[in-house]
Amino acid sequence: MVYSYRNVLNGFAAMLTPEDVTSFQDKEGIISVRPRQLLDAQTTHSTNFLGLHQNLGFWEKSNYGKGMIIGVLDSGIMPDRPSFHDEGVAPPPARWKGKCEFNFTVCNNKLIGARCFHEFGNGMPLDENGHGTHTSSTAAGNFVDGVNFLGLANGTASGMAPLAHVAMYKVCNASLICSESDILDVIDAAIEDGVDVLSFSIGKNSTNFWSEVVALGGFTAMQKGILVSCSAGNAGPIPGSVFNGAPWLVTVGASTTDRKLRATIRLGDGKEIDGESAYQPKDFSKTPLPLIFPGTNISDPTAAFCNAESLKNIDVKGKVVLCISGGKITRIGKGSFVKDAGGAGVILMNSEPLGFTILADPHVLPAAHGTIFRDDHAPVVAGFSGRGPNLVSPGILKPDIIGPGVNILAAWPKSIENNTDMKSTFNLLSGTSMSLKSAHPDWSPAAIKSAIMTTTDLVNLGGKPIEDERGAPADFFATGAGHVNPLRASDPGLIYDIQPEDYVPYLCGLNYSNRAVSMFVLRKVNCLSPIPEAELNYPSFSVALGLEAQTYTRTVTNVGEAVLTYVVEIVPPQGVDVRVDPPLLNLSELNQKKIYQVTFSRSNTSTINATFVQGHLRWTSSKHFVRSPIVVTLE
Repeated sequence: MVYSYRNVLNGFAAMLTPEDVTSFQDKEGIISVRPRQLLDAQTTHSTNFLGLHQNLGFWEKSNYGKGMIIGVLDSGIMPDRPSFHDEGVAPPPARWKGKCEFNFTVCNNKLIGARCFHEFGNGMPLDENGHGTHTSSTAAGNFVDGVNFLGLANGTASGMAPLAHVAMYKVCNASLICSESDILDVIDAAIEDGVDVLSFSIGKNSTNFWSEVVALGGFTAMQKGILVSCSAGNAGPIPGSVFNGAPWLVTVGASTTDRKLRATIRLGDGKEIDGESAYQPKDFSKTPLPLIFPGTNISDPTAAFCNAESLKNIDVKGKVVLCISGGKITRIGKGSFVKDAGGAGVILMNSEPLGFTILADPHVLPAAHGTIFRDDHAPVVAGFSGRGPNLVSPGILKPDIIGPGVNILAAWPKSIENNTDMKSTFNLLSGTSMSLKSAHPDWSPAAIKSAIMTTTDLVNLGGKPIEDERGAPADFFATGAGHVNPLRASDPGLIYDIQPEDYVPYLCGLNYSNRAVSMFVLRKVNCLSPIPEAELNYPSFSVALGLEAQTYTRTVTNVGEAVLTYVVEIVPPQGVDVRVDPPLLNLSELNQKKIYQVTFSRSNTSTINATFVQGHLRWTSSKHFVRSPIVVTLE
């Protein structure tokens, strides 16, 4: 036996022969037997961009996450990085029961736990990839002054909860491959250890929740009051590419910040084109250089990706080489191949799916210019960020929100050197690495998620709709409820709460069997009263609408001022009539609950040439607005 699970499942992981599997499947009380699967794992200025400033507002109100324990499931951690110093961090709370598998001199009040559950590893929670160190410092790295990357992006680095405690659970190997059986055992341990938040950058495509370990283990964690924050995945912008679509998970897509590490190309006709690079030597020659594109060699379809073999047949010495991203070669790898072939510089051109998403890598060949702040187009949805619709549960809009996940400066396990003497201990990594903890420890995970979702931003710094990687207005399948705004999330006014038992009729409504639903709640279930997916008390609406009108019920709880009146405002989707009853909510005390109903019906359909249309519903008082996105699938 490999693992015997104590919290997340009434079950175990074991090495079985095909004959054993057949035998087990026929035994009474066995719900499911299946082979283990492997999953893939998917800042300085970002805190300012989110409106977080030392000694002000949300950070001050939440005490910078003091006393909160964030459990990170990833590739391990390098504990000597500056982000994990414990100056100003209190000792861990008494409820902490976890372990540090480093020696006693390594863990401290910041890094309070580090364990290795990785079946391919060496038994130590050291980070062999960088992903875990990066995501941990992004979530809860302490303040580090004077941070830069190769002279760029100077500032003070910190995570989103700089005085919180970090517990690392190494569950992925150096190639970021993570075993399902390990993940379940980690969640088991994290529940017993006493974490407040679990942060995953792990996921995969699936067809149901009961065979998805993040959803299955995350459900048990949610039942224990643990907020589970997950990446929307890096498979965008393909529709339906979002990972981690269960409604009890906070699913976060990736967006840019307003900082650019600008690198400018000047063409022979004087035209300038801006890109980004994290390697910008000051002594690079200003003499114009020839430009060459290997992709003109039609006999070699791989040449455009600048692979090493193709470059052997092309004279690139002293030239700037244009390479297309992709081709199973990393962006930095392309530059290395060009450098080895004698090239003087490299220009990376995005493939069509990535659009205008620009990644500031530490290239081995140079570009020029420096750091730019206040890009009015920010935030922009990253091209790689996972997109809806939610194929496992179309009645739940995913992702839930977007947050900074492109070119985040955070801790890295080793120095980065590109022919310079600078030994930086920080690195830029693009991915979804956002963890936000509310200042309200008594709220349920669903209440925290509601506060985050209903207080988001829908416009960029220029006051225009948030854009996608093509420069077009992003839809709700890309942004979810919008871009996270921590300041407003701390005071949402109203919340949409969901208790663990409320998910049972929802799961039954997905046409799961009694046995499948019982895998979540760990007891016998009879699906006698299923509900439609869109009837779950979720802070957004995702409705499949035919010719017949549909009505859904929502319950809000007052967490703002005791006496307030909220008035509904509706921006209806094209071709859809939306009616809310009642249109006013009169509140007279804290924690008072109010029920309202929303009816969706088709209006004029002759002018609609779309499958999906969107709008939003907003409750407005003199102090708050509480907005819910609406996506309607026209059938």
